[in-house]
Amino acid sequence: QVQLAESGGGSVQAGGSLRLSCAASGYTIMSYCMGWFRQAPGKEREGVATIDADGSPSYADSVKGRFTISQHNGKSTLYLQMNSLKPEDTGMYYCAADPDRYVATMDPDEYNYWGQGTQVTVSS
Repeated sequence: QVQLAESGGGSVQAGGSLRLSCAASGYTIMSYCMGWFRQAPGKEREGVATIDADGSPSYADSVKGRFTISQHNGKSTLYLQMNSLKPEDTGMYYCAADPDRYVATMDPDEYNYWGQGTQVTVSS
């Protein structure tokens, strides 16, 4: 059974940094597409960053140059390094896994497995 568990969220001031982690169990993440998504109150869940099964990353335009997605296959852990945080980055952040694709998508509906989320709050 695939399980995902996020950690690393918190409250920071604008311009600060956070590193989110997603620990995976039940499978080897290097064979799955993985993604980070976020959801702000009253808004739909949106893709932030994804990584293909071959390790190629993609980013939403709103986070390009500020966020970095990476994975440690030996530890089955997915990371999201977030720098130069802005108040509009506030939301619940989720990691997700998609075992059915080789190339990741930013569409959350395509992902089968989700973690419980970790809250990120950025104050101005």
